[in-house]
Amino acid sequence: MKLGMVAGEASGDLLGALLLDGFKQQSLEVDAFGIAGPRMQKLGVEAWWHSDALAVRGYVEVLKHYWRIVRMRNQITDRLLEAKPDLFIGIDAPDFNLVLEKRLRHKGIKTIHMVCPSIWAWRPERINLIRESCDHVLCIFPFEVDLLRANGISATYIGHPLADVMPMSPDVSRAREHFDIPADQPVVALLPGSRHSEIEYLLPVFLDAALILKKRIPELKLLLPVAPGLTNLVHRFVSQHEAGQWVKCLQGQAQTAMVASDAVLVASGTATLEAALCKKPMVVAYRMPALSWWITQRKRLQPWVALPNILCERFVVPEFLQEACTAENLAQAVQQQMQLSASSQRSLRSTWDALHASLMRNTSICASQAVRQVMANG
Repeated sequence: MKLGMVAGEASGDLLGALLLDGFKQQSLEVDAFGIAGPRMQKLGVEAWWHSDALAVRGYVEVLKHYWRIVRMRNQITDRLLEAKPDLFIGIDAPDFNLVLEKRLRHKGIKTIHMVCPSIWAWRPERINLIRESCDHVLCIFPFEVDLLRANGISATYIGHPLADVMPMSPDVSRAREHFDIPADQPVVALLPGSRHSEIEYLLPVFLDAALILKKRIPELKLLLPVAPGLTNLVHRFVSQHEAGQWVKCLQGQAQTAMVASDAVLVASGTATLEAALCKKPMVVAYRMPALSWWITQRKRLQPWVALPNILCERFVVPEFLQEACTAENLAQAVQQQMQLSASSQRSLRSTWDALHASLMRNTSICASQAVRQVMANG
């Protein structure tokens, strides 16, 4: 089977690799090409561009790269039409992929979009573009299938890949031993994001909050996992900040750091779901350029931003966004999360366990079988 594939960012690369692994488990040979990261390339995808080329978020940030992205989409459209794949799979990156899928579908190429755009949270008008662009959508949240089908769009729930690979009961003792942290020492994990813009907007305020916490809790241990490619940028902020002398920067190891912690201070995004699956109290924060925030707010449909809150349909964990994202607010909220009563901790753990169970499927196999079914239906 000849597949055209476009995966946006590291998360898309991971999803693409899971899909390809599902094909491999079913002994299905695939010739794949397009935009891919290292995981997909390792499984044989011919990368015309690296997936990092699409790692741009926010209206202002996209404007800076607009013409580069437009040229890339035009070029890959031409190359895919020339290669004539049996199927095209766009993985995440909806602003890029949905337009590309629409072009390819109108030229007779079947299209699948992997990961339903968050039309249930904001920009609901994209439902029309999804209908025009996709023969099928692979959904990682259970409620998305009914929403799409109600709007005439074929869809399959494949579960969330994180729920498959993360244990229901994380080993806190082992995680702490990994970092040589005593069982009774308080620990906070800082996760300011995996994009340059997120580090620039969030890491300074995270460090300010960490400094406040350290002064209130002198024995506090601070862990800062650093995403690939961001080491120099993170080091610049940390080395120039008073809190830097107490922050332990880690190369990756985000999940282990979260498991080892008493509470997590985390940027809104997939990492919030990861923290929930680690069964941790958390405080969610986000900042972006003022114009991007203004536009985003006009298109929001729900009162929640953090994925765990959206999935639970209530404020399970606190969110501090834009003007509310101050060091004092974050420090106070993190300290409260660290000091939850025993009953509150049990209630939170029960909520996270139920969420985890609802997201567990064999995503790799479910996704690959769904793709095969679309192909079989002609």
